[in-house]
Amino acid sequence: MTRQASRLKIPQLRFDGKTVLITGASSGIGREVALAFARAGANVVLVARRAGALAKIATEARGAGVKALVVATDVTDAASVKTCFRKAVARFSRIDIVVNNAGIMLPSPVAELDPADLQRMLDVNLFGALHVMQAAVRQMRRQPDGGQVVNVASLAGRRGFSPLGGYSASKFALVGMTEALRTELVGEKVSVSLVLPGVVDTPMAQAAATDSATQGYWPQSLNMPASWVVWSIFAAVRFKLAEVAVPPGGALVEKLASLAPGATDRLVRGVMDTARRASRRTPARRS
Repeated sequence: MTRQASRLKIPQLRFDGKTVLITGASSGIGREVALAFARAGANVVLVARRAGALAKIATEARGAGVKALVVATDVTDAASVKTCFRKAVARFSRIDIVVNNAGIMLPSPVAELDPADLQRMLDVNLFGALHVMQAAVRQMRRQPDGGQVVNVASLAGRRGFSPLGGYSASKFALVGMTEALRTELVGEKVSVSLVLPGVVDTPMAQAAATDSATQGYWPQSLNMPASWVVWSIFAAVRFKLAEVAVPPGGALVEKLASLAPGATDRLVRGVMDTARRASRRTPARRS
């Protein structure tokens, strides 16, 4: 059992009979979100490129007594996303909740960032999210009681961090697009929430920890379990929250820091340098 799965305890929230579509469901946050919704009584639509990985998660979800549909989809392809939603509606008649979670991270200092890598991140983290948002809103507007979209962005979408400049840019864009969509939907039965996690203990973060561009920038011991993000998504859905930072208050701190950007730059650089020195003295954690 993974560390995040062992901590996945979501108190007293049920979604019996709801249909939840999760993108990026083959691993990390998406996987944990899908299984948590299944345990809370929701039918799940598992969306990612890797059909084999999704099939295993679907089997685990069905063990909770719910239905699970696997739809292998590349979110960067708008036509593929539309087909995915059609299949989901054909199976379950409606989609109540969409967790827009698919994302990639290709670390690099901005001065060395390959434009092709930036484009790949934008294709998934921004355009992929846009395709899913548009398909979700179209479907939910047809439903008498609407629905909810949760966009999983990042605290790096409120404050740029090196060597995540390109990733931050894609998440800044997602944050802005989400806020714009939220205002467009005021007064409708479709709502959009924004969840902003910090560094989460997922395969993506673990890969970054061994990448030469990011190694040593962040102590792995400070990574949050994915269950914190799951709970934030549950809370966003249950209470229709506009925005949830993980950990709580993280986004507020970043907004306050923007009042003194120069001082914040120096502080962040100091913290990063300290983290790198500490990581060199700390033996690598065994998985």
